[in-house]
Amino acid sequence: MKRVFSEENRLQCLLDVEAALARAHATLGNIPTDAAQVISDNANTSTVTVQRVEQIENEIRHDIMALVKAMSEQCGESGKYIHLGATSNDIIDTANGLQLMAASEIIRASLAGLRDSLLEKAKKHRDTVMVGRTHGQFAVPLTFGLKMAVYALEFQRHIERLSQGRERFCVGKMLGAVGTGASLDGKALQIQDIVMKDLGLFKVEACTQLVGRDRYIELIGLMANISTTVEKVGTEIRNLQRPEIMEAAEAFDAAKQVGSSTMAHKRNPITSENVCGLARIVRGFLLPTMENNILWHERDLCNSSAERFTLAHSLVLADDILVKLAGVIDNLAVYPDNMRRNLLASGGLIMAEPVMMVLTKFGMGRQEAHELVRSCSMKVSAGKSDFRQALLDEPGISELLNPDQLDAALDPDNYLGLSTQLVDDAVEKYLGK
Repeated sequence: MKRVFSEENRLQCLLDVEAALARAHATLGNIPTDAAQVISDNANTSTVTVQRVEQIENEIRHDIMALVKAMSEQCGESGKYIHLGATSNDIIDTANGLQLMAASEIIRASLAGLRDSLLEKAKKHRDTVMVGRTHGQFAVPLTFGLKMAVYALEFQRHIERLSQGRERFCVGKMLGAVGTGASLDGKALQIQDIVMKDLGLFKVEACTQLVGRDRYIELIGLMANISTTVEKVGTEIRNLQRPEIMEAAEAFDAAKQVGSSTMAHKRNPITSENVCGLARIVRGFLLPTMENNILWHERDLCNSSAERFTLAHSLVLADDILVKLAGVIDNLAVYPDNMRRNLLASGGLIMAEPVMMVLTKFGMGRQEAHELVRSCSMKVSAGKSDFRQALLDEPGISELLNPDQLDAALDPDNYLGLSTQLVDDAVEKYLGK
């Protein structure tokens, strides 16, 4: 991803656009074919170097004209056809499209890799029962596999959002200074079609001097959305690694890794913490990206300096945290024995709902069953009884359920619903695709 946004590759994308423009002119008979060939042959960073473009820009203080002059130096007589009929942002925004197309492919691959890592964990732990938690409190059982599958499906939705959005943010334009195409002598739409097909980009239907920055809001908004999911998963791992829970934890090299400069026992979830922190930076780029869409008339230059940070940094960081989180998931230590220990720690209270549901099957009204089970639960919380005994001591319950039926209702393994089926469905549909 850093290579995509390097100065060298940025220059190459700009050169590619100028060369595609020249070829489009030649296709329509506006310039000689051999001139377009000369321009194309010299549109590379070995011939037109970053250093030479920067040297010229330092003199004339205009980046695209510096590019044009540096290309013209190498193209001889053919140089007079470079940038014909174009405005700077025809070149800049179309080069952006090339970079965003490449970046989106990298993001998609990283999303798919993380999705698959989560699905592999889901598959492995489809039957690993653990406590479900709501409001930070014990709820009802689920499987660790289902937890992983839910996260995997969220990343799958991000893949779909990315695929759906590419036609809106991987775009270019060739419509001149204010979007009228006047400088291209009535052939602007033809030239735009040819250039975008040549470069493999989508085209705008209409614009001002700039491609509409709502497109970049959508892209960076998606990166912010992705970063939020990354932080959500990272936060869950950090919580599960707490010593009083310790149901899952980042891998730790006990032979060499150091957790603290003073507390020698520490095994900190440092990568999960790292991705959580960087996710916040990714989301921070969304506000300036939104403000970059608010420009004077057909354009001003406020967006330009900001976009040199927002586009590159948000995509680099988004890819970074996706790859890091995939590494955490691949090497995640999972502790089923601790999950079972925590299941038992409630003394059966997490099975209040299944007891209530069994009572309704035996003819008790739902509201009455809820109140009876709630009342028994409160006795347990007050330390007056254990849950099983409190239920057996309640006449309204013991009259309907014998001890064996009650024990079956109190077994977490009997109340997993569709957990395994949901995992299997997700693995079958997406793993490896």
